[in-house]
Amino acid sequence: MSTDLTAAPAAGSGTLRIGDDLTVNRLGYGAMRLTGPGIWGEPADPDEAVRVLRRAVELGVNFIDTADAYGPYTSDRFIKEALHPYADDLVIATKVGLTRPGPDDWRPVGRPEYLRQQAELNLRHLRLEAISLLQLHRIDPAVPLEDQVGELAELRKEGKIRHIGLSEVTVEEVERARAVAPIVSVQNLYNVAERKSEDVLRHAEQQGLAFIPWFPLAMGQLAGPDGPLAKVLTNHDATAPQLALAWLLRHSPALLPIPGTSSVAHLEENVASASIRLSEDDYRTITAAC
Repeated sequence: MSTDLTAAPAAGSGTLRIGDDLTVNRLGYGAMRLTGPGIWGEPADPDEAVRVLRRAVELGVNFIDTADAYGPYTSDRFIKEALHPYADDLVIATKVGLTRPGPDDWRPVGRPEYLRQQAELNLRHLRLEAISLLQLHRIDPAVPLEDQVGELAELRKEGKIRHIGLSEVTVEEVERARAVAPIVSVQNLYNVAERKSEDVLRHAEQQGLAFIPWFPLAMGQLAGPDGPLAKVLTNHDATAPQLALAWLLRHSPALLPIPGTSSVAHLEENVASASIRLSEDDYRTITAAC
């Protein structure tokens, strides 16, 4: 099964190549919010969770980011229910390396046997024959990085995953990982107001890696009437979150934002940002103000 994305709104964001064989629209969807409070258990409206996923694909989103830690496994179950059998061009990325004792509790576990177990469970819960992009959710400081990435490399050799990504890493850690196995993506905290990973982003650009910013809409005071985006809002028929996403798409061709939501209306608002074109003045204003 395949979907025609040529006229879909998300296609307005342009495309990005992940590795040597995956091309996706640059506005993706993060599935973390398809869970209960504390990213734990069931969402308040399970039917809406299914509608959000199906609407995302209808709008041309063909990159969905999830993790076994979301729920745990809650978002994976909804993805399978809503979208399986998957469209040929749909890329589902997931993560391993965190365990969840309870709500808002995230603990890194990078033992090779645990990473393998989680990869196998991801395959089962998502009903995939191979995971297109498996990301190390966090580096476990108690386990050598080389052992953690090495286990993912073994899974890749076995055909259980196609590509390996990293999350919350430094440039030095990216290069250490690349000495063990091919790395195609980095997922760090990054948004218009939080750019501490700018050096990692620029390194990703130089090395041909995708940079997947998590928490891309951490607006805080940016969305307020007196916030730094207020003056730019007067030039656009757009919301502050839409401008924040448009800024990311303009800021670097390596960026693949994955805004998450549990609401179809909010999803449609986010995807509409793909058509916003910031002028040079607006881009510079947002960059300087935030």
